[in-house]
Amino acid sequence: MISQHINILLADDDKDDCLLFKNALAELPVSANLSIVRNGEKVIEELTKKRKKLPDVLFLDLNMPRKNGFATLGAIKRNSELQNLPVIILTTSSDQDLVKIVFRDAAHYFICKPIDFLQLKRVIYEALTLITQNNNPLPREEQFILTGDSIIIP
Repeated sequence: MISQHINILLADDDKDDCLLFKNALAELPVSANLSIVRNGEKVIEELTKKRKKLPDVLFLDLNMPRKNGFATLGAIKRNSELQNLPVIILTTSSDQDLVKIVFRDAAHYFICKPIDFLQLKRVIYEALTLITQNNNPLPREEQFILTGDSIIIP
């Protein structure tokens, strides 16, 4: 059970995927504030605003306009003020080469967007549980891909 309030930043240019994420989050037993941006430039802009508290977690799509998720992740991890922000890759691709790249680039977890709504809820809940319980350590490679298969939502 997640007891703390979580501030989430979702970076995804697909409006339907954003709506699905928002609806899934609303059905979870989680107190959360969700902010959405549509490209990587906006992610960096949001994260570097003066006097603005960082989100607790960023869900980052890889395929976005203006600055894709790879460039955005790199910019975050090279910035000493942002590098500890938990970044969860949330994308449609399950290409293992992409998984290896974002693992190497210090993303916290990787999620291939499920097509099933219940599975989406499970994998979001799994990610939020891990982020809130583990003080944000980077996982080992075999724990990097989240599926939600082992999660039971209370």
